[in-house]
Amino acid sequence: MRRSTAWIIFSITLGIFAIGFLWPLAMVVTGGFFEDGWPTTRYIVGVFQNPIYTEGLRNSLGIAIGTTTLVTLIAVPLAWMANRFDFAGKGLFQGLLLVPMILPPFVGAIGFQQMLGQYGALNSLMGWGPVDWIGQARYFGVIALQALSLYPIMYLNVAAALANIDPAMEQAAENLGCTGFARFRKITLPLIMPGLFAGGTIVFIWSFTELGTPLIMNYLRCAPVQVFDALKEIGSSAFPYALVFVMLSASLGLYVLSKWLFGGRAYAMQSKASTASNTVRARGALAVMVPLIFTCVIFVALLPHFGVVLTSFTLPGSWYQSILPAEFSTVNYVEALGHSMTVSSIRNSLLYASLAVVFNMVLGIAIAFVVVRSDLRLRGLLDTLAMMPLAVPGLVMAFGYLAISSWLSRLGWVKESGFWKSLFDVQTNPMLFLVIAYAIRRLPYMVRSAVAGLQQTSATLEEAASNLGASGLTVARKITIPLITANLIAGAMLAFAFSMLEVSDSLMLAQRQDFYPITKTIYELFQLIGTGKYLASALGVWAMVFLGVTILGASAILGKKMGAIFRV
Repeated sequence: MRRSTAWIIFSITLGIFAIGFLWPLAMVVTGGFFEDGWPTTRYIVGVFQNPIYTEGLRNSLGIAIGTTTLVTLIAVPLAWMANRFDFAGKGLFQGLLLVPMILPPFVGAIGFQQMLGQYGALNSLMGWGPVDWIGQARYFGVIALQALSLYPIMYLNVAAALANIDPAMEQAAENLGCTGFARFRKITLPLIMPGLFAGGTIVFIWSFTELGTPLIMNYLRCAPVQVFDALKEIGSSAFPYALVFVMLSASLGLYVLSKWLFGGRAYAMQSKASTASNTVRARGALAVMVPLIFTCVIFVALLPHFGVVLTSFTLPGSWYQSILPAEFSTVNYVEALGHSMTVSSIRNSLLYASLAVVFNMVLGIAIAFVVVRSDLRLRGLLDTLAMMPLAVPGLVMAFGYLAISSWLSRLGWVKESGFWKSLFDVQTNPMLFLVIAYAIRRLPYMVRSAVAGLQQTSATLEEAASNLGASGLTVARKITIPLITANLIAGAMLAFAFSMLEVSDSLMLAQRQDFYPITKTIYELFQLIGTGKYLASALGVWAMVFLGVTILGASAILGKKMGAIFRV
């Protein structure tokens, strides 16, 4: 790539990120530190002096730590066993481990409540009577639900890190007498630390700022829900800005600290193929124990999914004090798809996600070319900046876009009617901000997919085409892009699917029914008395099938590189 072209792409990308990523963050920061144009720390200090806010932050931090710890305890042993042993049904088990990714945690909460509610399946199975398990432990319920949904991200990263370890290093340690857990602690664990850090960072930030799950579980004493409830004060009070700034600082601060402590521990190894794989066939008790562990984890992780599916096929009111519903019906699907909010929300989500993917395709390919095919010294900065949306909570980004809309209104840019109001006023039409939010948040998927494709593709054909007189654009269009099409399709599929099912941005930015995306509709349907949870479950199953097909397709294309999609 020509240096001049690389600099043009670099400059344009920085401009886009300045507007779509840095500007909303700046609005959050300045909103909490300024009063009538003058700097102040009153609101930041006030957050820590307010017992309600401090309790919410403390609970959110506890949820994040608990979720990340539980995810690590689940994912690391499973990844190690999958890397170490061959056993019957291994391929099937590895595929089923990823199934929890196809259901947003807040949708799984519906099934979770049906299984563990006062008159749910567990009490009926055990004959314990109306024990309110969720009401007694909503805090731990949120942690468990998020962990069962997010552990595949950690599993993918750790599995990829284990696959990259040269088996000769572990064999050498064993020959020197370092065996068992000591070998794992001194050799394997340090080598997989970058992958462990990558997965842990995403899980921590995700769970720290997750909005949908606490809302559905009716656990309101946490910071994300407090931010959601404070949206009505965004134009009149600086305290919501201060609270969001504290959440942003906590997320980025813990990310930087973890990066400093663990992220840099990458140990050099010999060539990957210097010795044969150390995978062994599980025999004797291990042949039973290893598949049994996988089966237990998968069964527990899929319980919320079973609950959602069963609820979606339950005739309203027929699943009460029984293990299974008394009557099954498809009436929920008929009513859900025929509801006034549903059809328009599906159409809206398709439109928002499609526009976001087009944006991601253009920008992601351009960034990947600069990162892989140029010699700019600042290309590493561009790659880091492109991955930063994974480290910044969606809740913070959504709040920043709301702040921008409110600021433009106060400046008089948004009149009572007309084009500018429909474009920049979130309450009138949130389409622009939703598309930007989806695109920025999911850009890392496209960048990582395109980078992986370019790294696997030799530059020889491109150089040959250039030597024959083809322009850079022609080379990209006729040579490079066709060669990495599979990677681009995988990235686009993931970006599209996760945009369709984005939670925080959708719940906060979509404030008019005409512009609800599918996740906001699921939440609103859940609020309906009587049939709400049944209709929401029916839409949740639709979302589950859609995302499942997408992830399976992307996984088949990317293979073991799937874990790099969720890496900062």
